[in-house]
Amino acid sequence: MAKTTSKSILQFVVLLAIAAFLIWLSLRAVADKKDEIINAFKNADYFWIIISMLMAFLSHFLRAYRWNHLLKPLGYQINLVNANCHVFVGYLANYGIPRMGEVSRCTLAAKYDKVPFEIAFGTVITERVIDFMLFIIIFLISLFSQFNQLSGLANEYIFDKLKIKFSNMSQEPFKLILLAIGVILLVVVYLLLRKKIIGLLKGKLGNMLKGFGKGIASIKDMKNPFAFVVLSFGIWTCYLLSLYFCMLALKGTADLGLGAALVLLLFGTFGVIFSPGGLGAYPAIVGGILISTYHVDMVWAFAMPWLAWTSQFLLVLLFGLLAFIILPLNNKAAKL
Repeated sequence: MAKTTSKSILQFVVLLAIAAFLIWLSLRAVADKKDEIINAFKNADYFWIIISMLMAFLSHFLRAYRWNHLLKPLGYQINLVNANCHVFVGYLANYGIPRMGEVSRCTLAAKYDKVPFEIAFGTVITERVIDFMLFIIIFLISLFSQFNQLSGLANEYIFDKLKIKFSNMSQEPFKLILLAIGVILLVVVYLLLRKKIIGLLKGKLGNMLKGFGKGIASIKDMKNPFAFVVLSFGIWTCYLLSLYFCMLALKGTADLGLGAALVLLLFGTFGVIFSPGGLGAYPAIVGGILISTYHVDMVWAFAMPWLAWTSQFLLVLLFGLLAFIILPLNNKAAKL
């Protein structure tokens, strides 16, 4: 337990350090435009920010509502107040350690709704699989609607750099030999440890995997899979609109359109992986794309993603903290 706690604290510190470094880089790049940026925030149309936050809230509500579509075939159901509280606490936990939100949500479901952790976690994994599939669909839509912009990004940040690396490796055969040795070592390690891996799968880990399997398999037993699909698309539509309304709040990004919002949503999602809740990383990625791909002035490219990130954070912070108050009260009333 102590080891797990220490590891979590270390992970949080490292990720926070990355976030702080990215924020420092961003502030350094716009240091000479401080007054313009302050004016951009002052003159933003906060009506659109409020609408953006409402869209974000709706996305979380739909996620909580959708969750029961996976739990019902397994014989469990979480009342809507509890489900929303679990989801908001999960999102709040992700601002501490990425992916800790899934664990927090399932722990609360086990405590307040008697859903076994393994089964709850299996359903959350199913959600992630579905969300990933929708993410691929978003990528394909973005590819067709914003082909020139995406192809430019791919060439600049991926293909050109890979071409240089492979060119360097071909000139230095020693690196190719090291790469081949690394692959061979991985295969050897797997062959040596395969019996231990099989043993783990038959023990406690195996029982956990069975629970996960039940959660994932619940999708085929749903009575109304169409509703589940509609809710899933609804969640991502809310994400898109939430970002788009933030763009409308600033003069420099108001005319970019939904196509640009789709691209920003696509790449902004990666930002959440690199630091707690996307702190520092999300504004850096989105701002960078606004400048390099859509040629937005640096002032607006700095202000817009920070408006989007801050409004989302405040929403999750408010309702996440309220959830800690509501959960005991709601479940105490349920027992009476």
